[in-house]
Amino acid sequence: MSKLILPHGGGELQPLLLTGPARDEEMKKAQGLKKVPMTSRETSDLIMMGIGAFTPLDGFMGKDDWKGCCETYSLPSRNGLFWPIPITLSADEAVANSLFVGSEVALWDTETESIMGTMKVTEKYAIDKEFECKQVFRTTDSAHPGVQKVKEQAAVNLAGPVKVLSESYYPEMFKGIYQRPAEARKQFEERGWNTVAALQLRNPMHNSHAYLAWIAIEVCDGVYIHQLVGKLKPGDIPAEVRVKAIDALVNKYFRRDRVIQGGYPMEMRYAGPREALLHAVFRQNYGCTHLIVGRDHAGVGDYYGPFDAQKIFNEIPAGALLLRPLCMDWTFYCYECGTMASMKTCPHETKAVIDENGKYKGGARLLLSGTLLRKLMSEGKPVPSEFSRPEVIAILKQYYDSLEEKVEVKLHGFATGQASK
Repeated sequence: MSKLILPHGGGELQPLLLTGPARDEEMKKAQGLKKVPMTSRETSDLIMMGIGAFTPLDGFMGKDDWKGCCETYSLPSRNGLFWPIPITLSADEAVANSLFVGSEVALWDTETESIMGTMKVTEKYAIDKEFECKQVFRTTDSAHPGVQKVKEQAAVNLAGPVKVLSESYYPEMFKGIYQRPAEARKQFEERGWNTVAALQLRNPMHNSHAYLAWIAIEVCDGVYIHQLVGKLKPGDIPAEVRVKAIDALVNKYFRRDRVIQGGYPMEMRYAGPREALLHAVFRQNYGCTHLIVGRDHAGVGDYYGPFDAQKIFNEIPAGALLLRPLCMDWTFYCYECGTMASMKTCPHETKAVIDENGKYKGGARLLLSGTLLRKLMSEGKPVPSEFSRPEVIAILKQYYDSLEEKVEVKLHGFATGQASK
């Protein structure tokens, strides 16, 4: 009998992905159904349901569940089950009006132009987008990438159970990293792990990330470095580059028997505290007992306080989650201590000064972040050796150099074209 943590809801994993003859039959039927276009976010949510990561959801939410989720983190249709962020599917009025309750539809991914699944429509409803944004994102500012996505949704939501027919390109593009929850659980069991800490990553792994992972390994059987391979906002480093950089660091600086890497296909919402809770829900489904929650978890800009994602775990109903947060303080490299440290351990409070050549000029604390790393690399500025390992910096430099080359080629082509006119 497995000693791993139970999936969310206390039952078994409930993957909705069809395989074999059942998939072939459903795909054949789907060819004759009306197509409902999906956004990239909706497609990624469908795949998360397909692989069982969103257990125990069986489809896109109806209005009562949407409202309960927004207001009280609960799903009335499931006896008040805890759920922190709405999982919904929208359609324009013309499509919605052509459907009736009981209709079966094919779920169409507009980016890959492929059928991803089918759904039986049980409800059609409109939502208050401003209300959802205020509840989930704590803002209605359209400059927030998650808010923008919600406001761009079509006018009507469609609800109903789904059957998933595809995982899109993820298994092939991220072979060796992409994992379903059942696969991760199997690996944890084979290693005899009972306590597993998940490290959420959407950026290349710098020294603060590594430091958090090492701390987690000290208190748990192992750490699950779980990378987002779904869609990010413009300016973020592509998943394939990040995977390569993290591989380089993990393979040289971690004990192989204490770390497992995985990738999941969800699209970032940048919902800060609420998204930390969603991360906790599906990490429990993956078999993790803890989620590392550091500074500005899943945040963007200045919409959230640096530790709001930790505080929210104390605000949700008791017993909502079996998984527990592993809360970490602000971490940095301290030149006085000569090592990585945190606000809890380091007595030196001055901020380190680094010149434009990446050289240390004085002070103690060098604050590390993915945002700062991207900024330095994109501007072609030297990255201090204390920031990340040389193997990681080399991979990122290669990526940013390739971007510059593309820009130069475009500019050259433009100039040549202008000269020929």
